[in-house]
Amino acid sequence: MSRTTHGQATAGRPRSEAARIAVLHAVDDMLVEQGYAAMTMKGIAERAGVGRQTVYRWWSTKAEILLEASITDAAHELATTPQARPVDDLTAFLEALTAFLAASPAGLAFRALLGEAQHDTTVRDLVRAADLVGTAASAVLARVRPHTTGMPPPPLAAAQLTGPVIAVILETGNPLPPDLLADHARILLGAWTD
Repeated sequence: MSRTTHGQATAGRPRSEAARIAVLHAVDDMLVEQGYAAMTMKGIAERAGVGRQTVYRWWSTKAEILLEASITDAAHELATTPQARPVDDLTAFLEALTAFLAASPAGLAFRALLGEAQHDTTVRDLVRAADLVGTAASAVLARVRPHTTGMPPPPLAAAQLTGPVIAVILETGNPLPPDLLADHARILLGAWTD
């Protein structure tokens, strides 16, 4: 048995890495060209040049494919180099998060999943279990925590850090400018050290 990104066992042969990559690229391209609602498992398979059975063997839904594509890219795109000052560490992460959500195909996929999660409980459960943004934020928060006296528990700290960036992009389609990201980092540190 092989396993999906989320650890679910699937029957059949192990994945062909070339086929997996083709499917992940196809879903990214189709999301940009067609949008989430227009994508189908059949269309994804055709675009990737693989059989539908191959796609269904590894993923049950298009949401699972999009989430895997997002997780794979987010791990790289949201990883930031530790900075000397905590404010710079937070700001670097906020800039990476902004670039991910506003410009990356994986960020676009994640935004599509967030939208779909509002009315599809299965997608909501997938997104919640993956905790893509919270997981990415945990590394920078762990580096900053020793410099604060009042940082809240990790889930709340991650929400306070990332929430405004996500909300503004989802509501307006426009990212916060770098100076406001730096202001947000300073305000958080001030609140967490008082």
